[in-house]
Amino acid sequence: MLIACSHGTDNPQGQAVISHLVGQVRELLPDVEVLETYVDVQYPQVDEVVNCVAAGRAVVVVPLLLSGGFHVNVDIASAVAFRASTGSPTVAAAPLGPDPRLASILVDRLDAAGALPGDAVVVAAAGSSDAAAAVDVEQVAAEVAASWEGPVSVGYAASAAPRVAVATDLARSELGGPEHGRVALATYLLAPGFFTKRLAEAGADLMAEPIGAHPLVAQIIVDRFTEALALLPTPVDS
Repeated sequence: MLIACSHGTDNPQGQAVISHLVGQVRELLPDVEVLETYVDVQYPQVDEVVNCVAAGRAVVVVPLLLSGGFHVNVDIASAVAFRASTGSPTVAAAPLGPDPRLASILVDRLDAAGALPGDAVVVAAAGSSDAAAAVDVEQVAAEVAASWEGPVSVGYAASAAPRVAVATDLARSELGGPEHGRVALATYLLAPGFFTKRLAEAGADLMAEPIGAHPLVAQIIVDRFTEALALLPTPVDS
């Protein structure tokens, strides 16, 4: 069984994106039961879903989260550890990022938003108090920079520095003025929600759409699931 665990949002568009993404995963894994759950805002939440699975059945929880952080290391890890302690095979997969495919999606989104070579890009992430999450974001930003003709930096909507507005102002200053290019936000969020509103107020010249239900994301989820299967202590009954 694959339990797909996203953050949760009260934004209807964001909810639809995640549900569509989970639907793509079901199409890629027709022989695997796939459940949808959350760590915040929406229900059912991950501990409820994990603990409702029949005892003895193998479970892989795949975080639909772009980097490690509190939700991966505490919420999901705690739910997995509790069920595993009862003797039921349960593991957590790695989060979706960092992954070069996410960087390629960000570049595609920038192109679609009208960003041009020479524009400065701020990879705008939600942010986490966990320093390891920032390392994940920096790696994705480095992968964006490898294929983008212009300066690339990082900004956060909350819980980490620099904030997106600060990163935007700094990027504009380093360009040397509007005649040398614009500042574009590469929205490093999986779906629209609370943080997209914050990013829209950061003062960038343009803002790309979130990653969304891109087919490459569904493939990353399948890959994380497959990798985690090897960590299960017993043969898998999906």
